[in-house]
Formats: sequence, structure tokens, C-alpha cells
Amino acid sequence: MISDKRMAIKFLLLVLFCTFVSGDSEARCMEREREALLTFKSGLIDEDGVLSSWRSDECCIWYGVVCSTATGHVITLKLNNAALRGKISSSLLELHRLDYLDLSGNDFGGIPISEFISSMKQLQHLHLSESNFSGIVPPQIGNLTNLRSLDLSYNSLSSASLFLLGSALGSLEILNLAHNQLDGLIPDLTAFSSLTELRLSGNNFTGSVRIGHLSKLRVLELSHNSLEGSVPRSIGQLSQLQVLGLSYNSLKGLVSESHLLKLDKLKALDLSFNSLMLDIASDWSPPFQLNTISLAGCNVGPYFPKWIRTQTNLSILDLRVAGITDEAPRWLWSSFPLLADLYLSDNQISGTVPNLSSTSILRMDLRYNRFSGPMPLFPSNASHIQLSGNMFSGSISSICKTRHDQLSFLLISNNQFAGELPDCWEKMPSLFSLNMANNSFSGKIPSSFGNLSNLISLQMRGNNLSGELPNNMRLCQNLSMVDVGGNKLTGEIPTWIGQIYNMRFLNLRGNKLHGSIPHEICNLTYIQVLDLSINNLSSMIPDCFSNFTVLASKTTKYLAPPTLAPIYFSLDNENKHYGYSSFQWKGQETEYRSNIGLLKLIDFSSNRLIGNIPESFSSMSGLKSLNLSRNGLTGYIIPDIGKMKMLDSLDLSQNELSGKIPTSLAEIPTLGFLDLSDNNLSGKIPTSTQLQSFNAPAYAGNGRLCGDPLPKCLVLRPSPTKPEENVNESLSFMQEVCISMTFGFIFGFWGVVGLFMLKKSWRLAFFNLLDTVGDWFYIKIALFVSKWIPS
Repeated sequence: MISDKRMAIKFLLLVLFCTFVSGDSEARCMEREREALLTFKSGLIDEDGVLSSWRSDECCIWYGVVCSTATGHVITLKLNNAALRGKISSSLLELHRLDYLDLSGNDFGGIPISEFISSMKQLQHLHLSESNFSGIVPPQIGNLTNLRSLDLSYNSLSSASLFLLGSALGSLEILNLAHNQLDGLIPDLTAFSSLTELRLSGNNFTGSVRIGHLSKLRVLELSHNSLEGSVPRSIGQLSQLQVLGLSYNSLKGLVSESHLLKLDKLKALDLSFNSLMLDIASDWSPPFQLNTISLAGCNVGPYFPKWIRTQTNLSILDLRVAGITDEAPRWLWSSFPLLADLYLSDNQISGTVPNLSSTSILRMDLRYNRFSGPMPLFPSNASHIQLSGNMFSGSISSICKTRHDQLSFLLISNNQFAGELPDCWEKMPSLFSLNMANNSFSGKIPSSFGNLSNLISLQMRGNNLSGELPNNMRLCQNLSMVDVGGNKLTGEIPTWIGQIYNMRFLNLRGNKLHGSIPHEICNLTYIQVLDLSINNLSSMIPDCFSNFTVLASKTTKYLAPPTLAPIYFSLDNENKHYGYSSFQWKGQETEYRSNIGLLKLIDFSSNRLIGNIPESFSSMSGLKSLNLSRNGLTGYIIPDIGKMKMLDSLDLSQNELSGKIPTSLAEIPTLGFLDLSDNNLSGKIPTSTQLQSFNAPAYAGNGRLCGDPLPKCLVLRPSPTKPEENVNESLSFMQEVCISMTFGFIFGFWGVVGLFMLKKSWRLAFFNLLDTVGDWFYIKIALFVSKWIPS
């Protein structure tokens, strides 16, 4: 009976407790904590109104705020990616039960991490990643002994004492300091005994990796540092490890099966771009099933590693620059049903590529190998297909069989493709980059290119294309790179080129274009490479180059049009060598790849241009190479050419330029190549360290040009002082005689003539006198002659 009563009392107490807890779950937040949050808000700039709900009395329902259902205290403040700016108020110290603080993905303007945070000893999770913090990692963070996760990644932090953090934060499970500016020796990681995730990638740590036995470690990310030494064999004892990232360091030595023997839970292996050699038996059966294998830049070859075939869950396989000289095995194309990324570039892999249209491959990079055969079919949802630098041949018309809505990059340059270009480009509306350079394509450029409204880069140089640039290409308003050099294109440069306002690289070199350079070309304010050389262009060069704002800038920073900057970032990071184009640089053919963005060049050489060099050329103070050679330019070299302070290469040879070499040319400190030969220049070459450093051929063919490095200019030596004075005196006397004779003639002649004109009687008397004298002379001469001539 008593037992039943006790059971009833216990049941009643349980009901009362549950009622108390249930009722308290709707308790109002603490007024003191509400005021602390409002003070915190007042120090922030909330342009998007994310904190607009922070007005009501009940702070537990505010955006990003979580309260304890038991006590009503604020326990979580999660305001990540809220576009907040400003400062973090110390009022957060009033939140005594706050254990989760996440302010990541905001912008705090480069301020240091507030030291007061180290007083919030109750914190278990502190996330401040991607928030534009700078300065040092406060060592006082070591006071937060309850921390389980600390994420300060993607800031500009420096000088962190990881030794201190390791010894003080013994309960830390997740430490993410990736992509900061941390440097110094990497600490002995055995101090972080409780860690499950350690991410230190993208810093400047040096030294060797010391792992110990971190039995709980699931993620070890040390990529993109300056670590040295070998890969420690102790990594093979991390039985819980799922992600191992050591790429982009200076590690060297062998990686054998013993490094991987007990990693049966491993999912991602990234050893890329170290000086490592894989010493793994061909018949090895790994204990793991990886979804990512990244061994780029390691010595994996010469044979294709057979153990990879066992990894049936692969979604990423990266074997770029891996020293493989083998034929691609057939199982490569069929063993991985989940494979989305296949990167095999820069090896010597041979073989043919089968029909891949039914595979899961979205991004495929086979560049610079020895693959042959026809153009492979690829999946309709593929985004990156890169086949450049192989021996593929035949037509590419097969790409018209399927619509490719997601295709962004199609790079098939430097192969043996031939035939006419297919006219189905409307089936690839998402293309950003199309590179078909250095093949044997012929015929006209298809009009369907006008449907590629997203196209940024069009590269078709080194083919046999003919006809004119299609008029509807003017619809490709995002075009920034157009390279159709080395073809057989005809017609004039279309005026609509000037409407492609994002154009940065325009190469029409080596075609059969005629007519004038249109004035509209000067609307391309972002242009930095303009090559119209080796055509039949005539007329005068338009004088409007002051419009080229990028060429007027002396900065070497890569300047993309504002509307395309995010896309250029993607282009530069995903494709490091496009093989964009080749140009004349310092008299030699030079190919530019990833460094094309730093080039600033104008080349109008080998045409039939006439007239003067435009004065506006001097406004292009950031121009690095100017080539106007082999034309019919006349006039003089512009006097202000010295304003082109960044000029490294100048070629004005084989024109009809006259006059003196401007002294300002000697003021260009960067000039490394100069050719003024075969003109009509005269006078002395200006004296400077720069101009005298060039050899005589740079000035040859100018008959009246002299001075170092050509023969010295002839100088008339002056006579001694006294004879010179006599000469001056003689000249002075002769000048006086001449003046006297002139005045005598004027007054004598015009004095008599003037009187005869005024006095008629004097005129009559004068002419009668002339008649009398004349008769007298006639009689005397007649008598004289009669004496000597016989009758």
C-alpha cells in the first residue's frame, strides 16, 4: 500500500516537473540580455534589414537568436552571411549562457578580433570565418577552455601561436584557420589530442609534418603551405581519417602502401603538386573506397595505376602532370559510374576516347596528351570539355547531335580537326570560352555564332577560314577575347567591332583584310591587345587613342571590365593555360598563355598605312609594345613619345619617317627593344644610356642619321680667332658697299626717271640728244668701215 502511495507521489512530481518545464519554454527572454542584444545591434550597419525583427519584447524569437527552453537565457547567436558591417560590441559579455557565436560571412572592415571574446569562457563554438578580420589571432583565445569548435578561416590573420592553442584548448574538436596569413613552423600536431578536424590550408607554415597518433582525427587539411620533408608514415595509423589534403607543398620522397594501409575510412586523398613518387604495387588492393583521388604533379607513371580501378565510388580523378606514358585502359571510361571530374592533362597518354554521352562526366580535361581518333561524344549536361593539344582528327559536326545547355568551355585547339565549322552553335547557349585554334578548319565563320550571347573568349587562329566576320557577331556583347589571326578572312574591319565594349584582346593578324582602320575601334576603352598586322589595310591611322583607358594606365594589375570580373576570376582559376595567342614581341614570335592579362600591345605592322603617327599615341602611358613597322607612314616621330613610360618594345622600321629622333625617347627607362631602321631620319641620335645601348642595325638605313652607335656626326672646325675677326670685318665692309650701291641705284635711276616723267620739255630734249648722238656714231662707223672694205 505504502509502495503504491510512493509510486503515486513520484508520478505526481513527474507531472508537475513536466508542466513546469513546458510552461517555462514560453518564458520571456531576460531583459538584461535583450538590452545587450540591442546594444550589439546599434554598433552594426544592417543594410539588408536582416535584424529588422529585433524590435519586439520577446528576443527569443528574433532572427538568429536561440534561447534555452529551460532557463530563457540566450544560448545561440547565429548571424552568418547576414551582410553586416561595423563593430562587435562588448555588450555580448552580458550573454552569460551564450555557447554558440557565429558571425561568419560578414564584413568587419579589417578590424582585429576583439579581445573581450576571450572572456566569454562559456563559449563552445566560435565561428568568425570570411568576416574580414585582420591582425593577430588573440592568444587569449586559449582561455576559452570549453571550446569545441573554432573557425577563423578566410580572414587576414597572422602570428597565431598554435602551440598555445594546442596546450590550452585540450577539448577542441574542430580547428579551422585555413586561408589566412599565418606563418612560422607548423606545431607538433600531437598536442591537439581531441581534434576530429584540423584545417590549416592556404597559409605560410613551414617545417615538417608531425602527426603522432590522433586517434579521433577525421579531416587533416594542410594544403597550400610551404611544408617540407617527407609524408610521415604515422599518417597510416589514423584509422578514423576520411580526408587527407597535403597538396601544393614542398614534400618529397616515396609514398608507399604502408602510408595508407590502415586508412579504411579514407574518402579523399590529395597529394597534388609535391615532389612525391608513388611506390605502389600494380596488384595492390586498397582498404578504402575513395571518392576523390588527386595525384597531380606527383610521379605516378609510367604506367596507368591499376589500383585505381578498384575505386568504384570515384567522383573526382586528377592525374595531371603525373608522368604517365601509357595507353589509356578501357576500364577508365566504364568503371566509375559516379565519375564527374576527369583530369588527365599534360601526360603522354595515348589511345582513343569512346562515346561518353551516357557517362556521368561533367568536366573532362585531356589536354596535351597523344589521344587520337574522332571527336568524342560527351554527355548533354557536361560543362567543361578540354581536348586541346592532341591528335584528334576529322569533322566536329557530331557536336550538333545533342543540345548542350550547360556547356561553358569547349577547348579543342592544336589538333588535326578539319572541314567546315558546324552551324549549330545555338545548341550551346552557355558557352563562355570556345577555342578551336590551330586546326585545319575551312569555309566561312557560321552565322549561328551570333547566338552565343554569353561568349567571352573566341579563339580560331591558325586555320583556313575565309569570308568576312559575320555581321550578327555584334550580338555577342560579352566578347572580350577575339582571336582569328592566321586565317584567310577578307573584307573590311567591321564598324560594329566598336560596339563590343568589353573587348580586351582583338587579334585580326595575318588575314586579307583591306580598307581603313575604322574610327569606331577607339570605342574599345578596355582594349589592351590590338593586333591588326599583316593585312592590306590602308589610309591613315585614326587619331583617337586617348580613349583607351586601360592602355593609359601604368598599373600591371589585371583589369577586367566590371561586368565580367567574376567570370574572369573563374576563367583564370579553372584554366591555367589557354594558349590564347602569339604576338610579335621584341622582334620575335612569342606565345602568351596565363600571362596574357599582363600584356599591353598595339601592332599595325605590315600593312599599307599612310600619314602621320597620331599624336594621341602618347596618351597610352601604360603601353608596353608598339609596332608600326613596314608601312608607308610619313612625318616625324611624335615629340611626346617619352610619355609612354612603360614602353618595352618599339618598332617603327621600314617607313618614310623624317626629322630628328625626339629627345624624349631617351627618357623611357623600360625600353628593351628598338628598331628605327630604314626611314629618312636625320640629325644626331640623342645621348642617353638607353638609346646608346642598342646596336647599329636599330638605326641603319637612315642616311642622315649620326652619332653613337652610328658613325660620329661631322662638325666644321672653327678658324683661329684673328682671321675670323678679319672675315667678319671683310663681310662688314662688303655689306656696306652693297647697301651703298643699292641706295645709289635707287636714288640715281628713279631720280632721273622721275624727273623725266614730271617734265615733258626735259623728256623731248633728252630724246633729241639721243637721236643726235646716235646719228654721229652711225656716220663715224660708216666712214671707218668704208676705209677697210674695198669697193
